[in-house]
Amino acid sequence: MFDYGGVLTTPVRDSIAAWLERDAIDPASFSRTIKAWLSRSAPDGTPIHRLETGELSPAKFDASFAAELVGRDGRAVAPGGLLKSLFAQMRPDPFMFDLVQDLKRAGVRVALLSNSWGNTYPRERIDAVFDVVVISAEVGMRKPNPDIFARTLDLLDVRPERVVFVDDAKSNTEAAAQLGMHTVLHTDADDTRTKLARLVPVLETRIPQPKEKP
Repeated sequence: MFDYGGVLTTPVRDSIAAWLERDAIDPASFSRTIKAWLSRSAPDGTPIHRLETGELSPAKFDASFAAELVGRDGRAVAPGGLLKSLFAQMRPDPFMFDLVQDLKRAGVRVALLSNSWGNTYPRERIDAVFDVVVISAEVGMRKPNPDIFARTLDLLDVRPERVVFVDDAKSNTEAAAQLGMHTVLHTDADDTRTKLARLVPVLETRIPQPKEKP
């Protein structure tokens, strides 16, 4: 079971850093807002929570988000297309998609479980690869709510102890572990492949071996 943004894609933080620089956004105002809306201590129902569950449209989120941000020159930030700009540099990671394909070829079922920030997913590509696709805004639930994990497990018709969950957010892997799933905290494709191979031994034969020097 894989997360999407930051796991099957290039790092979200890199896209955010490029956006802050390109659009001259004050990084402190961004960090302050994300902490208030997404940290473990954030109250329920923040704009990010409502965006992820589909209760708040991307356009309305952009307006709320812009009201909290400040430009490096101290001016207000225009709300148009903020989410689109934030994710503009995020790209699918071919090495992670290769890993998913290796699992599929080995007969392992794979699922996608993602919290949506109004993202445009490559649906044709992911629908062709994954046995189950669960997007938070489409089901009205978000990670780390255990209900969204339960929904995905039900669709897979599998017990949690038979599942490995891969995510780049510790709060999500901790929630999955509490339900009995094995977890991998993703940092990069090589590390995740190595950790998964310990849990799914069939992958060991598919890890590229270093070429011998001539």
